[in-house]
Amino acid sequence: MKSTTRDNFSSKFGVIAAAAGSAVGLGNIWKFPYEAGQNGGGAFLVLYFFFIITIGLPIMISEFVIGRKTNANAVRAFKKITPDKPWYLTGIMGVAASFMILSFYGVVAGWTLEYVYLAITNAFKGQDPAALSEGFNNFISDPVRPLVWQVLFMVLTAIVVIGGIKNGIEKLTKILMPVLLLIIIVMGVRSVTLGANINAAGEVVGHSFDGLKFLFKPDFSKVDIDVVLDALGQAFFSLSLGMGTIITYGSYIRKNNNLNKTAVEVAFLDTLIAVLAGVAIFPAVFYFNVAPTEGPGLVFTVLPGIFQKMIGGYIWTLAFFILLTVAALTSSISLLEVGVAYFAEELKINRVKATIVVTAIITVLGIACSLSNNILKDVKLFGRNIFDNMEFLSSNVMLPLGGMLIAIFAGWYINKTDLYNELSNGNVLKLRFFKMFYFIIRFIAPVAIAIVFLYSVGLLGE
Repeated sequence: MKSTTRDNFSSKFGVIAAAAGSAVGLGNIWKFPYEAGQNGGGAFLVLYFFFIITIGLPIMISEFVIGRKTNANAVRAFKKITPDKPWYLTGIMGVAASFMILSFYGVVAGWTLEYVYLAITNAFKGQDPAALSEGFNNFISDPVRPLVWQVLFMVLTAIVVIGGIKNGIEKLTKILMPVLLLIIIVMGVRSVTLGANINAAGEVVGHSFDGLKFLFKPDFSKVDIDVVLDALGQAFFSLSLGMGTIITYGSYIRKNNNLNKTAVEVAFLDTLIAVLAGVAIFPAVFYFNVAPTEGPGLVFTVLPGIFQKMIGGYIWTLAFFILLTVAALTSSISLLEVGVAYFAEELKINRVKATIVVTAIITVLGIACSLSNNILKDVKLFGRNIFDNMEFLSSNVMLPLGGMLIAIFAGWYINKTDLYNELSNGNVLKLRFFKMFYFIIRFIAPVAIAIVFLYSVGLLGE
């Protein structure tokens, strides 16, 4: 397929909205708060910021360069730059990772749709934490209901991707990203203004400002090697690096777009959403005197109960799960687009057929992931069920390996002059930090990501 026939983003805002939508997902609103909660709050946040700037940004810029320079999918991009070397395997790994991630991601996204429904019907009213936990466990143990929501979510994702880059992905993310930002800001303001929680005896049992102190006041005495590596890993994975999405979206960016500025804006928006999620969650958690180290169950078993206790709890509960669903959708369409671009260009089929084929494959994999919580729960490999193996292999092995290889590829296999020309739009833009970027991408990033990989597979840390 010739590059002239490829769809493109029509505006700078469209690029930022789509790329930020890819980066902003359940990881920002679900995973970031509990990672911060389990790793000391403010100290984790400082480390997270540092690694976003020093490691995440250079990798994202490199992926944008690979995509826009070649105007091709994540596999063909490597073939076009190094046709006589097997670097295309890095692209294949990215495409495979996108399939695997969306297979289990679609399951969790389906859960958010169930919880939107429960919020609409006010099903959380009067439920204590034990009842909420039991309700969640009963839901995922049901072999049918999670599948229905998962399939519905995948259909919604496919409909957007079928619309193409400009009329599908760009048009939707330009609407959803401002909506997401508005909801999370409103929820943050409400959470912060809860103030003091005074019981019947007149005692202060919690205060929303304590949540802000926890999130923003660093306590470096709690920092150890595990906290540092968790922050590095969260920064890396938060930006959707190593899974082919940024390369694929980069291939749709016009040549006059400032890739450096775009990457900074995307990283800023992604980080802002993660921090705002913490602002929306931690003040409420501390107000109701709930442990901030609650973990992954925070979203589905703790927060519904917390929001129900707030004035206007029905609205806040519904808004939160709509927020989760929007974040899940903006990420899922980017993951699906990776496979669709590859199938359409390599198999020479149109977008509709490619989307149907890729969606069907991922949905089948997702069904296996969903059933691993019930009728297939005893099917295990290396002590993990199907869902956990998909998550572990993609997040802990394929993504860090992919990110490390992309850094090596950009730093050692793309001609330095070509790299500079692409980033400067043919010497039109001034690159003040190119030398620093080039040093990081050649030496610092590969080593840092290798450390994350070794940590992820249990060879470093406790």
